[in-house]
Amino acid sequence: MELVSLVLKRLFLLLLALLSCPANTIARGGDLGAHPPPGFMGPRGGLLARRLFEDNYPEITDEMTRGYMSNSELEVAVKKFSKRCANISRIYRDPPNLIQHWKEWTGLSIGKLLFQWVIEISDKPGQEEPEPSFKFIGNVHGDEPVGRELLMLLANWLCDNYMTDTLATLIVKHVHLHILPTMNPDGFALRRRGNANNVDLNRDFPDQFYPINDIKHSRQPETRAIMTWVKEGHFTASASLHGGALVANYPWDGSQDTRKQYTASPDDKTFRYMASLYSRSHYNMSLSQEFEGGITNGALWYPIYGGMQDWNYIHGGCFELTLEISDNKWPQANEVSFESFIDDALCFDPLGECS
Repeated sequence: MELVSLVLKRLFLLLLALLSCPANTIARGGDLGAHPPPGFMGPRGGLLARRLFEDNYPEITDEMTRGYMSNSELEVAVKKFSKRCANISRIYRDPPNLIQHWKEWTGLSIGKLLFQWVIEISDKPGQEEPEPSFKFIGNVHGDEPVGRELLMLLANWLCDNYMTDTLATLIVKHVHLHILPTMNPDGFALRRRGNANNVDLNRDFPDQFYPINDIKHSRQPETRAIMTWVKEGHFTASASLHGGALVANYPWDGSQDTRKQYTASPDDKTFRYMASLYSRSHYNMSLSQEFEGGITNGALWYPIYGGMQDWNYIHGGCFELTLEISDNKWPQANEVSFESFIDDALCFDPLGECS
């Protein structure tokens, strides 16, 4: 258990380097002023639509997207990585039988749906081992692109430094790391938060407080794919990467009476530990003036319903954090680089465990 704890601690420490992008919007729920968060359930039980209103979000310009990988470029990068790093990785689709599932769910052919490629990194990829299985998910919201770039940088850094760097080798040898760079490729292509149907995917999951989210016919294909993947993957822990704030968010995300209040999960102490571990390794986050210690209980920040984080914990047995990694959703692409952050991650060691 000490080795597992050390691996996970250092994995979060490594992500500090990747996620310390130069830091003006809220990521989990958009504008909290005039409109409730999409997917919010009113006190009478009516669903305020998961669909988004375009006038709530600023236009994403060509200048903002310059330098970020397109979906086709990302797919090429994933396949190129697979060939270059075949000794410690494999790529697969989320879920593997996506085409069959898509037809079952919609009755339609695959059409323009972009496959959700996943990278697994391990010294024994594809094999079952008594090791923790960890997943990272980026680009849940189409207008939050930093995560997809950083996750590819992380994958390539692990490949380049395996067997030459202690940290990289430790992660590859003792964790099965699954990286989904983009959960919402259609939203990214359309330059908006929601998917092709303009649905906020982080309000689309079944929710313990509001059974109306259990209605299957309205569930989006991306959501269904993630649910199938999680149930088949048996992940130990997870982090989804968002933009628009700087905080480590943990369950529960909602409350029974929809009020803004601290709503603890049965494993609240563990979640607080995980969130604090990440925040303490992130200088700017740890000094947050808005969130004590750089962490927050989701329902205390503001309640949302249909979120991926709570569903992972309840139905997948997976401890997931929602990491808000950058105040600026669209920093200049040349600021999202690995080299400028990795030395800080390996040297800045609040846990006192780097050798």
